[in-house]
Amino acid sequence: MGTSRCIAAACACSALSCLWGCDTIGSDFRSMGDALMPPSPQEAAQWAVDTTDPENMRRGVALLGNSTFGGVDAYVKLYRFYAEDMKDPLVQAAAISALGRFGRVEDAPLLAKGLMSPFKPVRLASAIALQRIHCPAVAEPMWKRLLDENEEPEVRIELAIGLGQYAQDDVFQALVTSLDESELAVNLATLDSLRAITGNDLGLSRVRWLAWHAATPPAERFRSQNSYLFPTYQRHLGFWDYVVFWDIPHWETPGLPVGIAGTGARSTHDDPTAVPPLRP
Repeated sequence: MGTSRCIAAACACSALSCLWGCDTIGSDFRSMGDALMPPSPQEAAQWAVDTTDPENMRRGVALLGNSTFGGVDAYVKLYRFYAEDMKDPLVQAAAISALGRFGRVEDAPLLAKGLMSPFKPVRLASAIALQRIHCPAVAEPMWKRLLDENEEPEVRIELAIGLGQYAQDDVFQALVTSLDESELAVNLATLDSLRAITGNDLGLSRVRWLAWHAATPPAERFRSQNSYLFPTYQRHLGFWDYVVFWDIPHWETPGLPVGIAGTGARSTHDDPTAVPPLRP
């Protein structure tokens, strides 16, 4: 009898160890449950203004910001308020991300203020959001942050990407300087933006880029500029995506930032498949 109990106890411990070591299994089941019974728009809106629970606020703002109806004026005003005055950095970062998706050119300075936050999630969200709104007035704070040696590489990568929409000398000089950064990922993002604003590919050599700049008349330097499209998140569909076959995610496609000639305020209903479905 004692032996049986010992075996049972050992089996239980083994099972618990497996469960503790497989957090992804629980995560997958939670994701499937969210797909089966996703929160309603009303729930998301209620969470977004739940001042008693910062996690509910973050989740609600994230849901609204990734929905096809998240550009409603009332929601955009909420994003602006949280982006400027929210003390919780994760809620602020979610609001900045949503404002980058649905904001206007005049929101760019507010987004740029987030680059000076002491919290990395806020700075990172601001750098990504600024890729979606074209406003030459924010190019300088962007490249200054790019060259800040104390900034995290993840933030500098996103800033380097966003600067690819500004074909101007100060941006060019900052990007060339950034080629000397020690992180290869920052170098490669910088090189992509140099290619975008000049139409040339001179590799990672700072000397070659500076020589080209000196030898090229100012009126010719950016004449071959390539079109800039903000990058978007993409991934391969997983097992649970196909299990929930009636709600397979559709990924947003790269696009022109608001503020570039030919673009205006983003509609919230033009392309209902352009953003992921409403999920936490």
